[in-house]
Amino acid sequence: MNRRNFLRTLPALSSLSVLPAGVIFRSPFAHSHLQSDDPDALICARKFELAVSLSLREQPIGRVIVEIGKSFIGTDYLAHGIEAPGEERLVVNMRGLDCVSFCENAVVLARCIKKNAMTFDDYKKELQYIRYRGGGVDGYTSRLHYFTDYIYDGVKKGIWKDVTKEIGASYRKTVNFMSTHPNSYLQLKENPEFVKVIAKQEEEISKREMYYIPKGSIPGVEPDIHDGDVLAITTDIAGLDVSHTAIAIWQNSRLHMMHAPDVGSKVTITVLPLAEYLAKNKRQTGVIVARAVEPE
Repeated sequence: MNRRNFLRTLPALSSLSVLPAGVIFRSPFAHSHLQSDDPDALICARKFELAVSLSLREQPIGRVIVEIGKSFIGTDYLAHGIEAPGEERLVVNMRGLDCVSFCENAVVLARCIKKNAMTFDDYKKELQYIRYRGGGVDGYTSRLHYFTDYIYDGVKKGIWKDVTKEIGASYRKTVNFMSTHPNSYLQLKENPEFVKVIAKQEEEISKREMYYIPKGSIPGVEPDIHDGDVLAITTDIAGLDVSHTAIAIWQNSRLHMMHAPDVGSKVTITVLPLAEYLAKNKRQTGVIVARAVEPE
């Protein structure tokens, strides 16, 4: 899947919930009191305030990811939330989330908390580091659009450990959805020269040996999946590696997903355990498990 989710090819149905103009907050985490009317900066400050109140910095990063993820429950699903016309730039949007940006924000905030780097500028720096190949913005094609590429790059940067190889099986997949559906992406439609670059990236991704846990095998490996692991749901849709992402969360001795499910919905925890949830969807074939590494 392109990391913006297959559903992002559909029109967004949810609207942003914005703060009234002129709302000002003070961040207790900056050495100088920061004032801003940026609603995302306010949300960020509230997440860090929550972290301090719960002493999350002393917890394992997986537990921090879960607690920050839970703080987003009820947030509207928003497709195309970080897509913007013009030159590529870091786009911040915590007011509406899709499945990828939900997981991304929980991990970014958790890393900031663990590093005790809790200002809005720290958050944006960490977000850029995770979202872009090598951590730098160098045009649209520098963004990690496919989630398996996102994990691959993150492993090299010390963000993730891909634990799937230890508990899953190898598989091959030809990844080419973006280059074969350029009209579904604003930047590819407006800049056809990007398609060749994306196609080359897809070729590299397709050459890699990938690992996944077939959905029929999930009950047997549930104990090996931890709270706060990021789950990437594999698919049989041609050209896509992943069709959905979520955060693993244990409830009532079973493994569930915390996720932004779909257009028109909100961030929630699945009623069904992961294995039963995937069994109901014929196009979802299994799961990749990425575990956040404790930052230094």
